[in-house]
Amino acid sequence: MPAYVIVDTKINNPKVYEEYKALARPLVEKHGGIYRARGGDMDVVESDLWSPTRIVMIEFSDMVAARKFLDSEDYAPVKAIRHANANCTAIIIDGI
Repeated sequence: MPAYVIVDTKINNPKVYEEYKALARPLVEKHGGIYRARGGDMDVVESDLWSPTRIVMIEFSDMVAARKFLDSEDYAPVKAIRHANANCTAIIIDGI
């Protein structure tokens, strides 16, 4: 069953974050991921528990593939760019 990496991101350094985006996309695709949303317009209709900022959703074949991408050696230096230039909440969720 598919799994989704969902990341809510508050970008603190937009210029450097553009570098992150350019580096992340080919790695996501290399690991079999497909972007389903990438910071598009949002209509937050309820926010009792959480007020999202910028949502990215990436589909992987399963939870194992999603975790392998996030923990991969080739993504680690790119992830460090994200961590240095944005605040994020990230989850992996099973699809149906």
